[in-house]
Amino acid sequence: MASIEQALAEIKRGVDELIPEEELIAKLKENRPLRIKLGADPTAPDIHLGHTVILNKLRTFQELGHEVTFLIGDFTGMVGDPTGKNTTRPPLTREDVLANAETYKEQVFKILDPAKTKIEFNSSWLSELGAEGLIRLAANQTVARMLERDDFKKRYNEGRPIAIHEFMYPLLQGYDSVAMETDVELGGTDQKFNLLMGRELQKANGQKPQVVLTLPLLVGLDGVKKMSKSAHNYIGIADVPNEMFGKIMSISDDLMWNYYELLSFRPIEEIDQFKQDIANGKNPRDIKILLAKEIIARFHSDADAEAAEQEFINRFQKGAMPEEMPEFEFEAGIAIGNLLKDAGLVNSTSDAMRMIRQGAAKIDGDKIEDTKLVPAAGTAVYQVGKRKFARVTLK
Repeated sequence: MASIEQALAEIKRGVDELIPEEELIAKLKENRPLRIKLGADPTAPDIHLGHTVILNKLRTFQELGHEVTFLIGDFTGMVGDPTGKNTTRPPLTREDVLANAETYKEQVFKILDPAKTKIEFNSSWLSELGAEGLIRLAANQTVARMLERDDFKKRYNEGRPIAIHEFMYPLLQGYDSVAMETDVELGGTDQKFNLLMGRELQKANGQKPQVVLTLPLLVGLDGVKKMSKSAHNYIGIADVPNEMFGKIMSISDDLMWNYYELLSFRPIEEIDQFKQDIANGKNPRDIKILLAKEIIARFHSDADAEAAEQEFINRFQKGAMPEEMPEFEFEAGIAIGNLLKDAGLVNSTSDAMRMIRQGAAKIDGDKIEDTKLVPAAGTAVYQVGKRKFARVTLK
């Protein structure tokens, strides 16, 4: 078993804040398995690479011999986490939450050891609180305290609405820690307020407060916002290998280092050497390929990673088209904008017009020049951007 110093070093790697470190050391000295919690609201079906930053840390705790619980927020998911939101988010239906929760249960074991992982649903205790319990829970905090949260404060100062149920969210998440008697809770840096609420409620309920670990947020494919399902800038761990490879290769060279630091299991010294190699003239693309293959091998297989690399080389470096692509049949006479939209290559006809003007839309490899084009009857491959293809037959 690792010494306390070794365990602490492993736990702290990649962590943004450890609050407070001395309490974690004291808990480790108790020489017992600690109760570790990560909560996730199933707001969409896929677990993405941003989630894995924290899941990897949970795996570290498992390897150190501690008790890990992956808490599915089926109750809080219906309330809606206001963290980072500029407007009130509509709550999900219970049916949506439960459907998404099933996929979470499957995907989380791509990282966590199923034999060492407990899966819990917070409706088990939150549904039992009732009106009296919720009122008693709400009495633990003031409106002024809630308005200390950056997102609430900003919306309040700008005169944008804050629904009462949104104030309940941090309290409900904090109560999870009371119900589970959590020793350590993990979350992203944007969850700090909610995680600290757990400490406060545990103290109020006569428990030893949990230690809080926050981890950095992975930036999404847009290079601006954090990776999230709502921003549609994410890479799902269930994405097929070719799609995963293409998405990773699409990130900027600068953003690549954020991904290496938060997702790669390579030693820091090796990553530093990659940076030096690029400074000495190595193509960043080659370093990015190594990252893409490492991640695909983790969630699929080494063979899938090799195949995805070859597919990428064939499609983008040699200009070849993929062997398999969606196929559609439309009536002849359809306008090019409608064709691209109906084939799923763009989101709207206005998006199609924009892509044509930018020279990003092609028929059989030739750029489409006319936004008013009515394609001729027959079968052709339509392409938008570097990764979207469809074989369309017009009759």
